[in-house]
Amino acid sequence: MDEKNLLDKFIQDALREDIGDGDHTSLSTIPAGKQGSARLLIKEDGVVAGVEVALEIFKAVDPELEVETLIRDGQQVKVGDVVLLVKGKIYSILTAERLVLNTMQRMSGIATTTRRIMNSLEGTGTKVLDTRKTTPNMRFLEKKAVKIGGGENHRFGLYDMILIKDNHVDYAGGIKQALGAAKNYLKEKNKYLQIEIEVRNLSELREVIDEGGADRILLDNFDYEQLKQAVDLVAGRFVTEASGGITEGNVLEYAKTGVDYISMGALTHSVKSLDMSLKAI
Repeated sequence: MDEKNLLDKFIQDALREDIGDGDHTSLSTIPAGKQGSARLLIKEDGVVAGVEVALEIFKAVDPELEVETLIRDGQQVKVGDVVLLVKGKIYSILTAERLVLNTMQRMSGIATTTRRIMNSLEGTGTKVLDTRKTTPNMRFLEKKAVKIGGGENHRFGLYDMILIKDNHVDYAGGIKQALGAAKNYLKEKNKYLQIEIEVRNLSELREVIDEGGADRILLDNFDYEQLKQAVDLVAGRFVTEASGGITEGNVLEYAKTGVDYISMGALTHSVKSLDMSLKAI
């Protein structure tokens, strides 16, 4: 399913979840057809994301709503900034309000954290990746927010890359067996997918180097010294990725080892939303 279809389905499902058989508070207090305006107000410094999604939400709720965008996705914002103005039926504005805010706050929190981390790594050459540790059915939006913040996307799901992790290695009987089986599978299925394999120590890393056949090596839970040794041992023959125990506080030290990528589940699984509100004018 492409992004447009994913977004349309996400919006319709979310609106059904929220509205049910009607917004009875608004229906009971706001005269039918009454017009009004509102502004989306930033209440915390950061990077805004989800503006384009908000436009689609307003359109889905009521195509007659008029929205003026003042700040675009990826722009730095500060307290008091107004991202957009919306004008039209008050009932429609209130119907869209919570979905717009929930989506934009979440996406902006991810973009803000990603941008802050990327700024701290400037000059190292290391890129930051997201993971599959995402909110169910919001993965495409959360990964979009990482890109808006300046990070890069890892595989989207289980289908677009072969990532042989520790459990796969153990169940397959070892690194040689796992890599061999993966290569045979791709050949038999006539599929063209990258192969990444996780290693837990330098001994396993040497096995992968000797065996070959991987496009990327995931160095999992290596400390700084071990990671530096691993990167030196690989010597540019494979793309390297580090993960496990990496936080915003220590990410620069890991990047200084020369690793190509650092994957951080924290970009999406525990990020703080950016505070904002939709206020009547």
